[in-house]
Parts: sequence; structure tokens; C-alpha cells
Amino acid sequence: MEFHGTLTGTLAPGPTCFIDSLQALRKKGIMNVLIICTNQSAFPMPVMPIGACMVAEAAERAGHRVSVLDLMFEHDPARAIASAIRRSIPDVIGISVRNIDNNDMRGPAFFIPGLLPLIKTIRSLTEAPIVLGGAALTVMPEEILRYTGTSLAVLGDGEVTFPLLLERLSRGEPFDDLPGIALLLAGEFQANPPASTGSSNDCMAPYYQQWIDVRSYRSQLSTAPLQTKLGCQFQCSYCTYRKIEGSTYRFSDPLQVAEAAARLASSGLRDIEFVDSVFNAPYDHAMAVCEALTRSRTRARFQSLELNPICFDDALLTAMEQAGFVGIGLTVESASDEVLQGLRKGFTAGHVHAAAEIVRRHHLPCVWIFLLGGPGETEGTVRETLRFAETAIRPQDAVFFNIGIRVYPGTGLESIARKQGLLSLPSSEMLAPVFYVSPDVDVSRISQLVKNSMDRHMNFMSGDSLNFRFLPAIHRAGYWLGLRSPLWKHTRFIRRGLRFAGMDV
Repeated sequence: MEFHGTLTGTLAPGPTCFIDSLQALRKKGIMNVLIICTNQSAFPMPVMPIGACMVAEAAERAGHRVSVLDLMFEHDPARAIASAIRRSIPDVIGISVRNIDNNDMRGPAFFIPGLLPLIKTIRSLTEAPIVLGGAALTVMPEEILRYTGTSLAVLGDGEVTFPLLLERLSRGEPFDDLPGIALLLAGEFQANPPASTGSSNDCMAPYYQQWIDVRSYRSQLSTAPLQTKLGCQFQCSYCTYRKIEGSTYRFSDPLQVAEAAARLASSGLRDIEFVDSVFNAPYDHAMAVCEALTRSRTRARFQSLELNPICFDDALLTAMEQAGFVGIGLTVESASDEVLQGLRKGFTAGHVHAAAEIVRRHHLPCVWIFLLGGPGETEGTVRETLRFAETAIRPQDAVFFNIGIRVYPGTGLESIARKQGLLSLPSSEMLAPVFYVSPDVDVSRISQLVKNSMDRHMNFMSGDSLNFRFLPAIHRAGYWLGLRSPLWKHTRFIRRGLRFAGMDV
């Protein structure tokens, strides 16, 4: 199979000498690349696009001229895209798609339809090849290509594959053999396995200021994302991390992680969040990273909201405190053995209770994350989880409850839902959000139980809390008042204040 896209876009009016020099650059294999970050979801807070920035830097290192358009704070995306195209005259346009939807059953938002007007705007101005990429594409590439009417995507590590693709495009050569390339041509879909780079060693910390409006992100208390490794070896029944990053760990050298954190901090990004699938697994790598951060004396405030209770002890929390962590999160999902087994979490309720005891012996603020309604859930198991949250979690810590689990094709949860007769849609029709709730619970009933618990405990939150329309304003107010991330550690005070103002939050 060969695919040769049109390499010349619609040129904006400009001096003939400029156009001539642009054509000369193309003949040398140098291309003008525009990467568009399409995520505009600011809930619970805006997320800096680490993947798109890494891809941009990789393409620039390969010798291309790269610009990034981040739509997060754009009020008129179509106008911003038109302006960026006229300014950069791109030979190739990359579209970064972070999420398919918001994973919220009670307030679902489906993001893929929003790509259609953006692509229409692009096509009205240029015939430059459009390349889709981002985590969403790796989860459901064929479905997104068909929905958007596009034909080319990069899967997996875009910073590896995208520069190779640009090289082939610049030479007019076939690229269907490249790893991590997905094609939809003449109705036929082809996807090559993503590139596997083995050990990543170097810790990629993109220079965010070059690509995005860092000041606007910081004003919303956003953190700078950083990863210490790729891959996940856990087998949670609902999760797509293994499909996105692979099931084999690819580690960054702990010293490289510390150096990357220092670079971010020296550039003004002192609030750094480690966004590994699970930060503390493997345990030894997490400890080595903490020790490297401690030795580097980086003046940064670290967070990780993806900790697993099975690799969790006092030594780890002490190391994290010494390294400069200011907040942690335990993604436990449930405090019931039946539900944890149904979710294939790999740990027990005993691990969850032990983690609570460990947290109590330290000063790090902690947010606990629960996912209600999974396989094996009953009203009794929901009460068991709520009882744990009410009695074992410190009042100063935050607790988040979500009800219903997004079902993605190819996951264990999809198989469970089909066996239970809860899902009949073919996998190809699951791009729009589909949710699982145990047949042994009533959604309205467990929603009321959660609400009752939230009424008694001001440190509790639900999905409704994250969709609160004044949340961005609260972030901005917190920033100007001198509060620093994580804002969730102030949950009980914020909820009390909003209730005093007459809001049922």
C-alpha cells in the first residue's frame, strides 16, 4: 500500500521571495509543521499537553519548522486555526486528541464530534496532510478515523514515529511500513504495532514555554506533567493504559528525572505532577526517583495522584516527603474485596485499610479516588466503601467518588458486560460513551447514598463537584490569593464557603 498526500498547502499571500525560499526548504527535506492541541476540557483543571509538546520538540530536533496551536484557552477555535495556518503555511498538520470523552456517566461529554468543524476549517484553507495522534487515537484508532473522515494517524510514542513519518512525507516515499502508523484507505483499515524503544533512559521534559501559554495554565493552578516511565503491568479490567503505553515498563533514569524536574523548576514551573500510570510500581524505581530528587535539592512541589496501595509503605512516604512532594493520590476504586476482584485491581481491601493507616502516620495531603458500580458491586459493598471513607480517611484529606465505569473495546470490562447481557453494541459503535454499572445496584439509590455521605463530610466530592461551572473561577481566585496546587486539599473549606453562599455543592 502506498499513500502520497498533497504536500503543498494553500499559500497565504506573501512576498514571492518568501514562497521561493519555502519551496527550497521543502526540497531539502525541511517541512513546516503545525500541531494543533484540540483539548478544551478545563475540568477539573486544564492539563498541559505533554505529548503534543514532546512530539513538537522531536520534530524540531529532526530539522523541521514546528509551531503549536493550543486550543485550551481559545474562544474561537476556527479563527485561531485559520490564523495559524495562514501564518505557518504548513506542509503537514498534526491534530492531537487527548480524550474520547470525560468518563463521567452522570454528566457525559463526547469530545470527538468537536473535531469535525476543526477539520472542516483546515480543509477550507489547505490540502496539507492531516495526521491524528494522541492517547485517544491509540485507544480507538479505526473508529476515530472513520468518524472524522481522515485517513492517517500515529499510534503510541508519537515523538518516535512522527519524525520518521515527516521524513517519508518530505521525500514523497511510502510510509505504510512505519511502526505506529494507522491508515484508512478505500475503506480498509491498517494499523502497525507502535514502536517499542525499550528503556527510555532520557526523561523527556518538554520546554512548555516554547509551545503553549504557560501563564494561563498556571493561573488555573495547573501542574507541569512529567513521567518517570512508560508502560503498565497491572491488568485492571476497565483500563486502557496497557493499550496506550504497552505492558512492559520503559524506565527513565532517576538522575535524568531529577534533571528534568530541575529544568522545569528553573523555568518557573515549580508545581510538577508525575503522570505515570502508577507512580510507585515498581517500588524500587519510585524510591530511586525520590532519592534522586532529594539529592538534587530541586525547589519544586511534586505530586502524584496515581499511587497503588500494594507498593505502599512508610519508607515510600518518608522518601516522598523528603523529595518535596506536597500531595499524593491513592486510586483504590473500592474498599470491598468483591469489587476489587471484579475490577482486577490486584490488591485487597486489607491493602486499602493498611494504606489508610500509613497515610495517618505522615503529613502529606492525600486524595482518595473511588469508582463505584463495578463488577460485583451491591448496595452492601457501596456501604462498605462509604464506611471506610467516613471512618478510616483523615478529615483533612479529600475523597472523590465516581459512579459508573466507561467501557472501552478490548478491555476485560467489555467481556464482563457482554456476558452479563448489559452490552449488545458492536465494538465499532462504542466510540460514543458507553458505561457499565453492576446489575446488582440501583444508580439512583447509590447516588443518594453518596450524596448523604457528602452532606456529612465536607471533604468528600463526586463527579458533579468536578463539573461545577464555577470551578475555573475558583482556581483563578485561589491562584491570586496565593494558594498553590493541589487545590483539592482545601476541599472542605471550599465546600463550606460555597454552601454558606447558598450553593448546594
